Amino acid sequence: MRFLKSVNHFAESEAEDDPISGVAQLFDVSIAFIVAVIAAMFSLLSSQDMLSKDSEWTLTRKNAKGEIEMIEKKDNRIIKKKVSSKNMSGAGLRLGTAYQLENGQVIYVPDEKKNKANETN
Repeated sequence: MRFLKSVNHFAESEAEDDPISGVAQLFDVSIAFIVAVIAAMFSLLSSQDMLSKDSEWTLTRKNAKGEIEMIEKKDNRIIKKKVSSKNMSGAGLRLGTAYQLENGQVIYVPDEKKNKANETN
């Protein structure tokens, strides 16, 4: 019995002297912290709405070449469109005007007169 006590005492003192023994615990803590940060980012960005099957959203982004891409989700379909700088022609109806602010934000202002005329037809 005395021998087992001395072996346990030796094992405890060896663990206290080992500087590497705390590294495993630091790794576990860092993994838990990373998971918590990812969960906080998802809730902050409201990505639950993006993943919902009933949600509809449109995302615009500019790639490294300066091209604008639109990603649109309707129902269960995700559609990717590229905005072109090419001049287009054809018959159509003017719906409004778009303005780009200094910070790069684009604001669309619909034409009220023409939209009211279309609603009565």
